[in-house]
Amino acid sequence: MRRQPLVGALSRATGRERYSARETATAAAFMAPSLLLFTVWIFYPLGRSVYLSLHGNDLFGRPARFVGGAQFQELFASPSLREAIVRTAAFTVLTVVPGLVLGTLIALALQAPIRGIGVFRTLLATPFAFSVATASVIFQIFFNPGVGVFNAILGLIHLHPVGWLTNPATALPSVALASVWLQLGYNVLVLSAGLQGIPAEIYEAARLDGARGLTMARRITLPMLTPTLFFLLVVSTVVAIQSFGQIHILTRGGPAGATTTLVYSLYLNAFAFGSTNYGLASAQALVLFAIVVVVTALQFGFLERRVFYR
Repeated sequence: MRRQPLVGALSRATGRERYSARETATAAAFMAPSLLLFTVWIFYPLGRSVYLSLHGNDLFGRPARFVGGAQFQELFASPSLREAIVRTAAFTVLTVVPGLVLGTLIALALQAPIRGIGVFRTLLATPFAFSVATASVIFQIFFNPGVGVFNAILGLIHLHPVGWLTNPATALPSVALASVWLQLGYNVLVLSAGLQGIPAEIYEAARLDGARGLTMARRITLPMLTPTLFFLLVVSTVVAIQSFGQIHILTRGGPAGATTTLVYSLYLNAFAFGSTNYGLASAQALVLFAIVVVVTALQFGFLERRVFYR
């Protein structure tokens, strides 16, 4: 019997495969475009942010001197950072939770076997086609204290008008409302796809066992939908933390800083009103990056175990 080479035997024993130079070159060629895009749009900006955060800058924003961790010390000593993080957390909760709840309820309602239900599915998915700028301008009209739709509705039921975007108590929830509407179409589309993926045989078996209505929704639909809900939770949280366009158009961080989230505070330090404090803004960007990583890791660590992967 012919003996096999020792190297080949060890390779198979350890579960590893040896690839030829041609296979390696082919794999590298396929990966090159993606690596190039990641380098240009992710790795280089991240490295540049680290570099800028460790350097002070001149009036033109150019790195002037190495300052080490002084930018981070200044940032963490400022109460504005804590306030911005609290506002960001509040905005995230006000955006993500209603978006998932409304999206789930609408997606469930759209599964009803009603004639012409496809038209309603299309109409309820239309917010997904709007850009952030377009949706923000629309809601700016809705929130207008003089001719806005919302205050007109309040007038019909004999209630006083509300300064939706000019009152610090209502500004952040108002911007969150616009964000919920903007994200709602995407949530409905993804959740509808998740509901369509639940096998009909499971429902048939549940009906034979006597399950109906809310019992079926609680014991079958929602558990089978948890992978989709978890995906939307992670994506929606990241989107909410990084939200900028609607805040800039609707309130510009006001009134009195009531809607100045961490991203908008970064913008104020780096670009607004002729500011060029790129070092401090880069430190804020790294803090924002760390927050996104930590929040995502916590979601995977504590919530993914509750996801039902069939």
